[in-house]
Amino acid sequence: MKKVLTIAGSDSSGGAGIQADLKTFSAHRVFGMSVITAVTAQNTQGVFAVQDMTPEIIASQLDAIFTDIEVDAVKIGMVSKIETIKVIAEKLKQYKPKQIVVDPVMVSKSGFDLLSPDAKEALIQELIPLATVITPNLPEAEVITGRKITTIDEMKEAAIQIHSLGAKNVLVKGGHLEGEATDICFNGEEFTSFNSVRINTINTHGTGCTLSSAITSNLANELELNEAIREAKTYITLAIQHSFSIGKGVGPVHHFYSLYEKAGVQHV
Repeated sequence: MKKVLTIAGSDSSGGAGIQADLKTFSAHRVFGMSVITAVTAQNTQGVFAVQDMTPEIIASQLDAIFTDIEVDAVKIGMVSKIETIKVIAEKLKQYKPKQIVVDPVMVSKSGFDLLSPDAKEALIQELIPLATVITPNLPEAEVITGRKITTIDEMKEAAIQIHSLGAKNVLVKGGHLEGEATDICFNGEEFTSFNSVRINTINTHGTGCTLSSAITSNLANELELNEAIREAKTYITLAIQHSFSIGKGVGPVHHFYSLYEKAGVQHV
């Protein structure tokens, strides 16, 4: 069994962050481990408070894992402070995991800033160059590039610009555009488009975390990048189609739908 590490924040409501990552890892038959960067007070209606972990405890968590267990792939999610970003980059350069997926979490669906403004440059300079693939949605790609993105062509231009910052591959997610949900991947030489149907539901809590974790799992399981993305898109589409109306706001996706279906377990 492959071993996969998520470095991210905790979501107290269980739909996103560390909790979504670990569920996704289990659904993809990899062993999940976690380094918690922050604790959030969060539910389906929004994020209400954040407590960041100290750089020392983040470093200690990373040392504890890497000095004991072989890590086949790493997913990086919420890293809200400069000090957090720097210690993660330092440790990843030290331990050199095979695959690194960076999900540049910046703002929650409710509009809560999850990346401090002064940490944007640190993320660009320290983490993007380490990425096997970075997976920004359109608002995140706009922050990184400083340009407005409203079309597929502009997504491609943004992907080229982000690639120039050092990432080996860039997946710009087009979920915020109208029409089909089209994502664009750029590997430095060519573009690949990934299309999926748009699902009419508000229950999309944790979709970004889940997609990037699915890609990370697939890379750990030695799928080629485009196939890893394609399989992850299929997974998240099913998870959204069968999402839960839990809570008073944006409900979570169903991480184990396919497994429940195979087992004949009621999941409604």
